[in-house]
Amino acid sequence: MSASSSVLLSILVLVAGAMASLVTAGNRRRSGWVALAATTVAAGLSIWAAVAALVWRGQVAPVLWRLPDLGSQLRLQVDGLSGLFLILIAVVSVLAALFSISYLDHYGGYSVARYYPHFQIFVAGMVGIVTVTDLMVFFCAFWQIMTLSSFGLVRFEHRKRENRRAAWRYLVMMEIACALVMGGAALLADRSGPARFDFDNIGASLAGAADSSGLGWALALFLVGFGIKAGMWPFGQLWLPDAHPVAPSPVSALLSGVMIKTGVYGLARTFLWLVPRDAWVLYPSAAWGAALAVLGTVTLFVGTLQALKQEQSKRLLAFHSIGQVGYILLGLGACVALLHPADVDGGARILAALALCGALYHTLNHGAFKSLLFLNAGTMLGATGTQDLNALGGLMRYMPVTGITALIASCSIAGIPGFNGFASKWSLYVPTVLGSRELSYLPVLGVIAILTSALTLASFVKFFGMAFLTRSSQLVRERAAARGGMLEPDRVMCAPQIVLAAVCVVLGLFPALAFGLLRAVLHASGDGLVAILDVGPHMTRTAGVMVDGGVAVLAPLVIVVIVGAAMGLARALSRVAGAERRPAEPWLCGYAPEAESNRYRAHGMYGEVKRYLGWVGGGARSVPQTQVVAAAPPREAGEGR
Repeated sequence: MSASSSVLLSILVLVAGAMASLVTAGNRRRSGWVALAATTVAAGLSIWAAVAALVWRGQVAPVLWRLPDLGSQLRLQVDGLSGLFLILIAVVSVLAALFSISYLDHYGGYSVARYYPHFQIFVAGMVGIVTVTDLMVFFCAFWQIMTLSSFGLVRFEHRKRENRRAAWRYLVMMEIACALVMGGAALLADRSGPARFDFDNIGASLAGAADSSGLGWALALFLVGFGIKAGMWPFGQLWLPDAHPVAPSPVSALLSGVMIKTGVYGLARTFLWLVPRDAWVLYPSAAWGAALAVLGTVTLFVGTLQALKQEQSKRLLAFHSIGQVGYILLGLGACVALLHPADVDGGARILAALALCGALYHTLNHGAFKSLLFLNAGTMLGATGTQDLNALGGLMRYMPVTGITALIASCSIAGIPGFNGFASKWSLYVPTVLGSRELSYLPVLGVIAILTSALTLASFVKFFGMAFLTRSSQLVRERAAARGGMLEPDRVMCAPQIVLAAVCVVLGLFPALAFGLLRAVLHASGDGLVAILDVGPHMTRTAGVMVDGGVAVLAPLVIVVIVGAAMGLARALSRVAGAERRPAEPWLCGYAPEAESNRYRAHGMYGEVKRYLGWVGGGARSVPQTQVVAAAPPREAGEGR
């Protein structure tokens, strides 16, 4: 089976699964298992398509449907880049579907007929958008499929006014983005032929162009359109922090972990693959690369700083989605900018390749740890009925599996060595810092990105510390007592969290595996500016992942072993004298009583930072929280989700 046939079959399976889950919606669990089965089959077909593209390069996708009067044709082309995104979509969608089965028990007052069909159509739209080659009619069709279905998911709790408002704002922004991208395609379309909006045909027409007339305006429209979808500053702040928190948590995982990456895919595809290699001298890559890199740096700094102010768990994570996309845009911009000279030297090609690999690596990593964090937040929400970090505390005692996976995800997004976030951020820091030999402003952007990682760490000290550490809050104690002393969800909800946590650890400990995959992806990704990148062994040596003789500068597994051995030695030395531990109440300075009013709360953290950097906006929002009992019998409102 060819890659394009596999993608088409995957989309058809998802559509059939949507209809089947709608028919079985009267039984919530049965509908969920039907949706999971269809999503799993479709994911397997998508992964097969990705593997086929990586193994059998250069497959030509057949035309499935022609609209000659409109200059459009339906082709589903899978190359290395689209294959990488298909893998991400497949993995996260299956885990989100599995998590949904038990999680939707908290929404007794809402029919799953409004959830599972939309869920599967949403996934089908994302599969189509990363494989379709037509930039007009069929691009718009898949964009609308993806947008309208996700709009239904965001407003799943349609009885709540804030959900409806967030959903409509999301819809308006996505339609604006679609119109901008289609406008850019119209500016570049070949003026003749039955498929003038086909991506390859547009590239071929640019190859024969005498100048770059229209290209600048088209790239500007692509930048804004796909930037809105990706959550780039300042557009992401207009919709993302409202839409992601109000959606059911598995949908939040898909929105943040996968959907916004379709914007990243569009930016990478248009800025690095659209212009053929022979015509790239017409491409003002230095200016566009600088614009992408600067916008990415502003996005990561502002989004992260705004996240630091939040006190609602899912809103905090939503702002971090903006911040982490900034790292990806920084990598894309650095790659484009480093290719600016007419005679690009070997060092610039290596750094550009490393920057692109770092961006794609962080795309995969963000899909893993941010999806995990939203599932963690959903589990916390289901157990306690609130997103308010001020009302939480001590959850580690009552839900250890969720706590450990949340710790792994927090370490990953903060860039702690040994976890996947560090490995991909390292791959972005190296080309930006070493890029000083080519572009003097790149190290400045790299240093800002490094310092922003400290703000990310501070933010997740608050997220994890206030939720799982500190003393147990009164709310947590009451909920635990009502459920027999434990708040951990069932295995159906724990399994996706464990799998994603394992992915975070594996991709962090073995970065060479990710670089091997990314090299294969770029080798199987056709022409364009990517064709002049040096993705050979020199790239991984520059990153420190591999050098001659098998020695690596970046060896997270070695770091973990050394730190573990040091901690084991310290523990052994502490027990040499035979001292025994004894429990004791903490000393509270003799006057602070052990009371709920004296617990550390999220609101009191980083007060000076919030005070002096308040000009970035995005202050904490008080969201009314209605207490609900997780996994309770069906009820009318299903509030607090």
